[in-house]
Amino acid sequence: MNIKHNEIDIPEKDPFSSCKLGRKKYADVLSNIVNSYSFGFVLAINNKWGTGKTTFVKMWEQDLKNRGHKTLYFNAWENDFEDNPLTALMGELKSLTTISTEPQFKSTLKKAATLSKHIVPIVAQAIADKYINTEGVKEAIEGVTKGLTDVFENEVYGYAEKKRSIAEFKEYLGSFIANTYEGKPLVFIVDELDRCRPNYAVSILEQIKHFFSVPNVVFVLSIDKVQLGNAVKGVYGSDFIDSDEYLRRFIDLEYSIPLPNEELYCEYLYEYFDFGEFFDSLERSKFGELRYDGANFLKISKLLFSSKSISLRQQEKIFALARVALRSFRHNNFVVPHIFLFLAYIKIANHEFYENLKNKSITLQETQINLLHTVVSTVYDDAEYQLMWLEGCLLVYYQNYLDIKKSKERLYKYDAELGVDKLLIDSVINKERRVDFLNVITSIYGIRNSGNLNLGYFFNRLELLEDLST
Repeated sequence: MNIKHNEIDIPEKDPFSSCKLGRKKYADVLSNIVNSYSFGFVLAINNKWGTGKTTFVKMWEQDLKNRGHKTLYFNAWENDFEDNPLTALMGELKSLTTISTEPQFKSTLKKAATLSKHIVPIVAQAIADKYINTEGVKEAIEGVTKGLTDVFENEVYGYAEKKRSIAEFKEYLGSFIANTYEGKPLVFIVDELDRCRPNYAVSILEQIKHFFSVPNVVFVLSIDKVQLGNAVKGVYGSDFIDSDEYLRRFIDLEYSIPLPNEELYCEYLYEYFDFGEFFDSLERSKFGELRYDGANFLKISKLLFSSKSISLRQQEKIFALARVALRSFRHNNFVVPHIFLFLAYIKIANHEFYENLKNKSITLQETQINLLHTVVSTVYDDAEYQLMWLEGCLLVYYQNYLDIKKSKERLYKYDAELGVDKLLIDSVINKERRVDFLNVITSIYGIRNSGNLNLGYFFNRLELLEDLST
């Protein structure tokens, strides 16, 4: 049984064969764009963190190789220990060298070395006068300052030479790429740029723009544009910077991978984490009231994950937590998939709500309001009924949890005059379906021993406080 979702295997011959999100068609679109505009441009694949960008670009990279492209993959986050991004970018290009192109690469590298020089900071005598009183230290710094001033003058005189070096570097780089270019552009993928140190991320953008804008090179930036925009604001020390406009200077084309079908992904995760090993076991099938737990687990997961605010990575973490916690249930224990998965869901995606429930710090009515803000209200009947069942379980088990001694108190009562049961609380999922919600509540209480459960029963398992040996 897996406790985490490992990196997906990417077969060389058919890189998208293991993709469960049907994303090959988007790679085909991007490949056609690259081939149509082979002169060179910067493409940004813009999606939020945790949406599977890294897996997608790695699959696409292999697919491009299969189509005859030269490609480079650079994980900026893993390389931001390097102070000068130019060193790292040139290091990646070195992997493309052959015996025939090695001399050209070395010539390009020499030009890059010129560009990587930095002006040494100068300690002005005025600053020494103001802050340093020790005469010997002051004289020593003044001596160093005089030497550094000479360096600065040389840098000023070398300004024109440096401008020529940039032009020569681009000329040499273009020549090197042209000899590596085999009728298709080089595709240079820069991943995790938005996770880097802000100054490193901005420096990479600047160097791509100024030094690497040469023919036949397509840069692909895999980013969360909002997070990268925050990095830009951090570098310039102002929240008033128009980061979106700033990034437009570097990005020629922006593309967002459409969100996957959440139902397909739920089914994939259910299979990957092997929930069937528990829910479909022979021992569990002997209990009629537990027989449909696996199907109900999938139903409620698809409803909860229909929220567009939850990422693929969060979905993986929720399933992983639920699978580990499931080991604390015996084969004859109630799991109540609706409430079990919902609590796992809010533990990851809405921790404040989870803690408020666990600490008994909100009322039943506040619980309903939080529930309504958490789930997506759907229009078709079965989905709405599933959500009302979730609401009913949450209310019944939370009320029992608030005061276990009074767990016999119910959310409905018998009206002797009318001879019918009457609800004491309305559904927030659909206030009009009172009869349906009443049936849900009475059914929860009516299932043998299930109506006496409380949220603490689930919290102990999700907090991994119970034995996991089963």
